[in-house]
Amino acid sequence: MEWKILPRKSDDLIEQLLINRAVETEKQKKQFFDAKLEDFEKELNIKGIPGAKKRIKKSIKEGELIIAYGDFDADGICGAAVLYLGLTSLGAKVLPYIPHREKEGYGLSKAGLKFARDSGAGLVISVDCGIMNFEEALIAKQLGLELIITDHHQPLNNKFPEAAQIVHSTKMCGTAVAWSLIKNLTSKKVSDDLLDLVAMATIADMIPLLNENRALVRVGLKNLNQTKRVGLLALFSEAGIIAGNLSSYEVGHIIAPRLNAMGRLEHAIDSLRLLCTKDPVNARKLAEHIGSTNLQRKELTIKAFEDAKLLINGSTPIKSGSKKKIHVLSSKDWISGIVGLIAGRVCEETRVPAIAISVGLVHSKGSARSVSGINIVESLRKCSDILVAVGGHPGAAGFTIETANIEIFRTRMEELMDGNEANGDYKLEIEAEVPANILTLDLAKELEKFEPFGVGNRIPILATSNMKLSDLRTVGNSLPAGRQGKHLKGKADNIDFIAFNMGSSLNILENGQYASFAYTLDVDRFQGSEKLQLKVKDIKTA
Repeated sequence: MEWKILPRKSDDLIEQLLINRAVETEKQKKQFFDAKLEDFEKELNIKGIPGAKKRIKKSIKEGELIIAYGDFDADGICGAAVLYLGLTSLGAKVLPYIPHREKEGYGLSKAGLKFARDSGAGLVISVDCGIMNFEEALIAKQLGLELIITDHHQPLNNKFPEAAQIVHSTKMCGTAVAWSLIKNLTSKKVSDDLLDLVAMATIADMIPLLNENRALVRVGLKNLNQTKRVGLLALFSEAGIIAGNLSSYEVGHIIAPRLNAMGRLEHAIDSLRLLCTKDPVNARKLAEHIGSTNLQRKELTIKAFEDAKLLINGSTPIKSGSKKKIHVLSSKDWISGIVGLIAGRVCEETRVPAIAISVGLVHSKGSARSVSGINIVESLRKCSDILVAVGGHPGAAGFTIETANIEIFRTRMEELMDGNEANGDYKLEIEAEVPANILTLDLAKELEKFEPFGVGNRIPILATSNMKLSDLRTVGNSLPAGRQGKHLKGKADNIDFIAFNMGSSLNILENGQYASFAYTLDVDRFQGSEKLQLKVKDIKTA
């Protein structure tokens, strides 16, 4: 793997890392390390909130039923929970609604709007969807429903559906947009209590963790670590994690995948019930069901990814640097709930945009993931004439296509990407080269102050040359005698390190040898003790 070392602009590591994040003035530093929501009042007062607030107050006064209409991913689920919990705290009559992925598809649906009408609702408030639902907005009107859209997705050519009010920002996740509305309706205590849900959604939807999003997540993670929500506590127990030291990692890799699993394989309404329930017994049952569904999701994804590798390279492993500028893969065996995961894995492995399609009899569902510099939703919209529906972000998008048009679509997308140079240029970005003698437990703790980590604020990867190897061994995956484990462990200049999925490196490394390491600094905490550990990303020998 080739390394890209960022230009050295300061001899002080902390200063260098801040410069890399364009955090240079004293004001910017204060906002970065002590981000407060009060610093971003302007960003959180989104256009459309005053009108939406007025209409909601009318519903509450008249006792009108409100439908909180979410989506089937973690952002839409958390957003629907924010609307439901926030509005019911005001005495509003609220019924949450999450569409079924297979039966209704993404966003507002005719079936969902008919459910709202038949339930006696007069107002529908969308969250994390609606901005592309032009036809459904007209259907809502025909059904006698007023519609407030809260969303964060990219609009089409700056055009918006007909709605009573639109609260829209592309700078935050859908839940944060809905929370900004609730913040203007409820007390500070109520809105602050909902920030744990905003933090989870922001991390899960991979929103850049800078400025107002950083402030939302910093406060929200504190709430999450002190949560009294019985549903979340049950989910933590099922997942084997303990509140108190949860970070963006646990949210992104453990909590969010479980919430998402229901919408991928069954119905996301159970994830919403988990977030809103006050019954510990019900919470435990829901958490167990969600956990088992997540295991099933993992198994299906592993099998589908193996199928994807065969479609690309036959029996050989996927490698970045293949000649194709995009991979458009399709299978009748893939369910629509996991095509986004397949596309994401292929994109990550090949370093080029990837599209995975679940092939149906008449219509097929597709999901796309992209690399930096290529706006995949805009590329898909150039094929709108052969797509039934499309929407999403620059980095991730979804669409519906007639099955008969898949091959035409594949050819068109490959031609569209032919001029892009994203292929083969991936390099491991190193934030700074540092000597081994500065690597201490105190430094690792200092770097923890850069949390929460995520898009726009990646955990810093450092590099150190000429480190002496010792105590080399492999761990993980119990294997017969003579076989190597999955992960490599050892010491580099007497500092413990672990290199995940690099057990085979033991074939070319020896104790006493010198090597260069790319790594992140980690505080390894166990049973009250703390020690420094390097989490290795790459090893280069002389």
